Amino acid sequence: MSGGASGVLVDRDVFEYALVRVVPRLERGEQVNAGVIVYCRARRFLGARCVLDEERLRALDPGVDVTGVARALEAVELVCRGGAGAGPARDEDSGRRFRWLTAPRSTIVQPGAIHTGLTRDPAGELERLVGRLVL
Repeated sequence: MSGGASGVLVDRDVFEYALVRVVPRLERGEQVNAGVIVYCRARRFLGARCVLDEERLRALDPGVDVTGVARALEAVELVCRGGAGAGPARDEDSGRRFRWLTAPRSTIVQPGAIHTGLTRDPAGELERLVGRLVL
């Protein structure tokens, strides 16, 4: 850990996060924030929490495949957890899985831009961000 401006040891680590958004009609560009992915290399943490507001999503596109979107959001969480169900990504380290999940794509479920911060508790940070940006 390094010393801060006041000389107090800083016990926080850099973390990265990205929103998971649903863009039901790509040509319109309207979106619903549906989750957050958090990665903290120093704490060996990769996690995602997705919450789909079906009513908001249907307001943007009444014909959207809600079941398909929900499955795609579940896949994001599975890839973060690794192991069974994560497909080929299960064998990758958490940093590679984070980069794969946050790579730009033109699909209904998309990652937002990557942002950074400092944290002592990446799991708590995930819950805070979901509450602030999704719920």
